[in-house]
Amino acid sequence: MSDFNVISRRYEQASLVQRAAAEFLMLILQIGGQEDVLDLGCGTGHLSQLISELTTGRVVGVDPAPAMIAEARSKYSSERVSFETGDAEALSSVSEYDVIFCNSTLQWFRDPARALSGCYRALRPGGRMGIQAPARSDYCPNFLWAISDVARHPETAATFSRFRNPWFFRETADAYADIFHDVGFVVKFTQIVDTSARYSPEQVLKIFESGAVAGYLNPACYEGPLPDRYVESFRRIVANAFRAQADNDQHIDLLFHRIYLVATHSA
Repeated sequence: MSDFNVISRRYEQASLVQRAAAEFLMLILQIGGQEDVLDLGCGTGHLSQLISELTTGRVVGVDPAPAMIAEARSKYSSERVSFETGDAEALSSVSEYDVIFCNSTLQWFRDPARALSGCYRALRPGGRMGIQAPARSDYCPNFLWAISDVARHPETAATFSRFRNPWFFRETADAYADIFHDVGFVVKFTQIVDTSARYSPEQVLKIFESGAVAGYLNPACYEGPLPDRYVESFRRIVANAFRAQADNDQHIDLLFHRIYLVATHSA
């Protein structure tokens, strides 16, 4: 299965875009002092470790992929940094954290209202949650152009027609704010930002493989089984599409629409 358990060993090296976006999220959250922090969707733990350098409090990383947690524990576990396997929708903590850091994870929530209700309970009064995630249905036009080739190609079109998008997107910053308001948060900042950087086609493919592919090639996102050669054909078509997007300098302007939001516990 092409999920984050499979991706875990190469995730930290390939997640260039997620890490760059995380830097701005850390800046606007202003983590410090003795704050206890939950890193929700921690992946292999690199950002949890960086967060631990900003506070003398506890840092707990949570991720639903056991392989990601195993990688995180092997690299970053310490007296103040720990890791747990778990889903956002199943948080059981009550008034345990001052900050929830949620980087490039919201789009994977299966039940956003339930997950955010759990986050609200997990925060202490006055605590805050910050999220960064791909936003809008056209979250990355470069990826979607490549996927349109998959949807048209005779080797993959029939199977891809059975794909069901697993991601949670909203089209405006206000629409994101509404889901936080609905569970009790006070939204202090929300903005959809367009970010662009230049990468080689090979780098863009690595970025694609570090996250999006966990949806596009997850058999659970398809109605019916995947043919034996579908994954191979899919990867080849996507790689060719990225090469076709390159300019004369053999680089791609990789565009993402990203939601940044900070909300506080109202009590």
